[in-house]
Amino acid sequence: MFTTNASRGLPRHRSRHVAERYSRWAMRSLIGLMVLALLWLVMAFYMHGQWVFALLFLVLGTSLGVVFSRRSLMSHRYIFPAVAGLGVFVIFPLVYTVGISFSNYSSDNLLSQERVRAQLTNQTYQAEGAAFSYALYQEGELVRLYLESDAPAGDNDRLLSAALNLTNSEVRRVPTQAVDGPPEGEPLPMRAAIQARDALQALRLQTPGGTELRMAGLRQFAPMIDRYEIRDNGSLYDRQEDQVLTPDNDIGFFVTENGERITPGWPVNVGFTNYTKIFTDPDIRGPFMQIFVWTFVFAGLTVLFTLAVGFVLASLLQWDQLKGKAVYRTLLILPYAVPAFISILIFKGMFNQHFGEVNMILEALFGISPEWFTDPWLARTMLLIVNTWLGYPYMLLLCMGLIQSIPGDLYEASAVDGGGPITNLMKITLPLIIKPLTPLLIAAFAFNFNNFVLIALLTGGSPDILGASTPAGTTDLLVSYTYRIAFQDAGQNFGLAAAIATLIFLLVVGMSVINLRLSKVKV
Repeated sequence: MFTTNASRGLPRHRSRHVAERYSRWAMRSLIGLMVLALLWLVMAFYMHGQWVFALLFLVLGTSLGVVFSRRSLMSHRYIFPAVAGLGVFVIFPLVYTVGISFSNYSSDNLLSQERVRAQLTNQTYQAEGAAFSYALYQEGELVRLYLESDAPAGDNDRLLSAALNLTNSEVRRVPTQAVDGPPEGEPLPMRAAIQARDALQALRLQTPGGTELRMAGLRQFAPMIDRYEIRDNGSLYDRQEDQVLTPDNDIGFFVTENGERITPGWPVNVGFTNYTKIFTDPDIRGPFMQIFVWTFVFAGLTVLFTLAVGFVLASLLQWDQLKGKAVYRTLLILPYAVPAFISILIFKGMFNQHFGEVNMILEALFGISPEWFTDPWLARTMLLIVNTWLGYPYMLLLCMGLIQSIPGDLYEASAVDGGGPITNLMKITLPLIIKPLTPLLIAAFAFNFNNFVLIALLTGGSPDILGASTPAGTTDLLVSYTYRIAFQDAGQNFGLAAAIATLIFLLVVGMSVINLRLSKVKV
């Protein structure tokens, strides 16, 4: 049965099978539920102040509803999951990282300004006056606090609170009265005070003289005063230091009259400060440029060494007079079959400066024991050795496949003309394999450019660069350097790390496009 789409004059099929109709409606219901779920996520993230994630799910839910509700967009339904995954897992993290690079987001600037103000106003300090030791006395289902001054000097040295219910942990004011001594009976053990700690911290005991006592320790109550007072203009008055703190939205901190920053702060937009800091701050520029050059050298030498070893071994495996090719081929590919992190940890033990097999052999043969992990050049050499071992099987497989694709007639013609192995290599093999090999070499360069696992497991970036204001090592690559700035040591400067990550992305993209164009590969 067919009905006519009046708007377009196209026939629209209506199934005669009830099962197909129900499955179609079930699919529509599922799409509707997914849209509702995404809209719920939008509201949830927006209510928690995460408007970026709310915008992401809003775009995702809107596009899902539009694509699956309009028949004119039916062809896009098949690629929508891939496009949505690309947006969620690639484009959104990239855009979010770029956005963070223009902020001062760090371990000192995590909270919003409102939460920073609330955290500061919750701080207290002990005012002048004697502290009181306390004990809990049971009175039916309630308890009373007996307080005794640590430095008796008046009539209000012994106080007894009103009856309390310690299951209530809300902030409340409780009056006290002066007494001559503790109540009758035995006080409750300290275990009871520990269990009721939250309720005790919420108490505000009022003495007959008008002093407010708060819990100042596990065993004491003392006169505690709120350190900061909120002014009408948004500033904070510091009672303890007798100074005013003014919010500075340019740097994201409350600052004193002397310009001192009070932590914590809040994130603010700083423009290109993080980018300019990389090239203008001497304590950052020096280590960054050193790591930048080493990253290019490491990636380039790794590709060169692995290609050389893989190509030579692939050429030897194509030698007709070589016996047992299958055995040799299996043995040479074995490093590729072992997970990289296992091989790296094995090499880390072999290069141990005191008990490693490498140093034991070198000391037995030549009487030397190199310091692989403390000397910068030896550490870099060790990285190249290990990475060559890990990477040559990949190049071996590539070269074997490309060499086998070369027609044998070319080598026979070369032999007739008197060509030798060197001539065959330079005139036949290399020219025929270099063009299809170039994109793969570029991919290998980009992979080693961001080879985080090797650095993290083998050296951890050590030895460190002296004088650097950020955590930086002589064996760090840009990616590991960024990781250490963001997540290790003190500071955790996410804004600076995001700026470096953005530069890494631009570098990799630029190098890939340029090299692919130079190799005449269509992109």
